[in-house]
Amino acid sequence: MIPSKFDYFAPASVAEAISLLQQHGDEAKLLAGGHSLLPAMKLRLATPSVLIDIGKIAELRGISVNGNVSMGALTTHHMVETSAALKSACAILPECAALIGDIQVRNLGTIGGALAHADPAADYPAVVLALDAQIHVQGPSGTRSVPVADFFTDMLTTALDPTEIITKIEAPKLGAGEGAAYVKFPHPASRYAIVGVAAYVKMDGGKVAAARIGITGAGPKAECQAKAEAAFVGSDGSAAAIAIAAEEAGTEMDVFGDIHAGEDYRRAMIKVYTRRALTQAVARAGG
Repeated sequence: MIPSKFDYFAPASVAEAISLLQQHGDEAKLLAGGHSLLPAMKLRLATPSVLIDIGKIAELRGISVNGNVSMGALTTHHMVETSAALKSACAILPECAALIGDIQVRNLGTIGGALAHADPAADYPAVVLALDAQIHVQGPSGTRSVPVADFFTDMLTTALDPTEIITKIEAPKLGAGEGAAYVKFPHPASRYAIVGVAAYVKMDGGKVAAARIGITGAGPKAECQAKAEAAFVGSDGSAAAIAIAAEEAGTEMDVFGDIHAGEDYRRAMIKVYTRRALTQAVARAGG
């Protein structure tokens, strides 16, 4: 099929894009990499009458590492995957990007587009949750920063207002005693996560001082696992402690079943992949 008729705009700045969103309201859709929106348009699942292509806005693209890691919303998966600065400062991000789709998807898809779309099986949401990232957005009233814990609100739904645009994503630069890892059970065709788990661990004096666990692919939205995190913090980070924490993973969230995996299977895989993610994160933290 082909998309329904639409008008096309290619703003040169964020301010111009926001103005177009205000002007056209619910009829408008933002276009970044296009890997989520364009297939939906071809199937007539999405029928916007206005497309606002933000792909030419240079200020939304790029990576910098200072006290924190900063990625512009239009930074492609390939740019994240191949960034030497990210590999040194926060390796979980390029490792995650390398697991997304195929090379064509990684060359065009963007981190901001993936987060704004909030696909329940996307990879980045679990990782930014584990990193406790900040999502910076801009709208008619100015800029604001949204803690990632508040960003994903439901399936394909975020805390973004209709006239706001993600401008950049900030995450901490990992230091001594800190480790993070992302592992997933991928769908063999799409490479989306049937279950994906990201873990962050901070070790101090042979004990787990902090832990965050983000899960994607299993429910309507990516979520942190407070019970599993609480069970792990204060432990020695051993295999036995990891097993105890993993048993709590998934107990607080809705888990769905579909043609790819049933609910019981996903719940079992949540525990398996939580163990794997925590084991890697502890090893990288020096535990």
